[in-house]
Amino acid sequence: MAESEFVFTSEQAQLRDAVRKFSAEHFGEAKARIQMESEPRFDRRVWQRLGSELGVLGLSVPESDGGVGGTLVDQAIAVEELGAALATGPLFGTVFLAIPALVAASGGDDRDELLGALVEGTRTAAFAVPDSAGAFDAAAVTVTGSDSLTGAVARVVDADAADELLVAAMGPEGVALYAVDANGPGVHRTPLVTLDLTRPQATIELSDAPARLLAGADEADRVITHALQIGSALLAAEQIGAAQHLLGLSVEYAKSRLQFGRPIGSFQAVKHRLAEGMVDLEHARSATYHAVWALSDGSDDPALATAIAQALSSTAFSRIATDTIQVHGGIGFTWEHQAHLYFKRATTDAALLGSAEAHRDRVARMVLDTAPADRAPRVATG
Repeated sequence: MAESEFVFTSEQAQLRDAVRKFSAEHFGEAKARIQMESEPRFDRRVWQRLGSELGVLGLSVPESDGGVGGTLVDQAIAVEELGAALATGPLFGTVFLAIPALVAASGGDDRDELLGALVEGTRTAAFAVPDSAGAFDAAAVTVTGSDSLTGAVARVVDADAADELLVAAMGPEGVALYAVDANGPGVHRTPLVTLDLTRPQATIELSDAPARLLAGADEADRVITHALQIGSALLAAEQIGAAQHLLGLSVEYAKSRLQFGRPIGSFQAVKHRLAEGMVDLEHARSATYHAVWALSDGSDDPALATAIAQALSSTAFSRIATDTIQVHGGIGFTWEHQAHLYFKRATTDAALLGSAEAHRDRVARMVLDTAPADRAPRVATG
């Protein structure tokens, strides 16, 4: 693997700075608390500015499809900064899943129009497609139909206020991917009470809801698999961005908080906790950007790379979120402190597109179960 794979360009550094500056103005703890109690739980004007002004909703979308013609690495950098700022908005449904699915689908009037609107931020989407540890599970599709769809999909992230629903449905020729107007006839959404109030979910019930075909049975599996792999990599990028924010918060607190006349960061137990968090984070960051590059240029098996990235990023974010509360002591457990907002995001993210345990199991199946008997993987004995 080329060493240059992990070198960011000066343009990407400028992109990171621009997204960080925008996020400082429009996201963060105070804004998240406001949006948690709002309907919808994000500011549509800010979302549109992310698309039309900053151009970060479709960074990896080709210019021919209305995007800026950047790379998936660019998209991951932007998502990492948005994760650090606890950005509210339908990132998961729109940017992580719907846009990649539309990019992978064949061109057509419905597909082109919807993709352009999502990239510009004038419309939002949710991805109503079942998965098993980030892999498409066609056997779990519960919606049927073609021109109109009937069925229910439970716990769809960002479906509470989405303008469009991308739905996998079993038709006469097999599973296909359709777009459904979320505010159209035959669509009923039941908002759910969620742990992370900044990442809403809803159960969708369709009853002869009019649908537009995006990807037929001949390409739906490829399109959906591509979207889920991109989504897993971008979710990992969001996780490492949020984890980096929390680790920095804990380090600064450990340097300034005094006990027995000494900064608590001078105590070995606190040092070890922070050092182990840094190791976990750097390991997860390397795996995440490797997965992004694997998806971009085929330098590795994308299914394996994204599974590793998700396993490591979910674990790192969850651990660092827990340690942040511990390092901050009594204040870390309070509603007024921001730690619990990130802890809830970490817990929710760790369950989306498969838990860390599920991804480790998936890695084992891909690496160990398929290994030939004469070339079994070597395992360190310690």
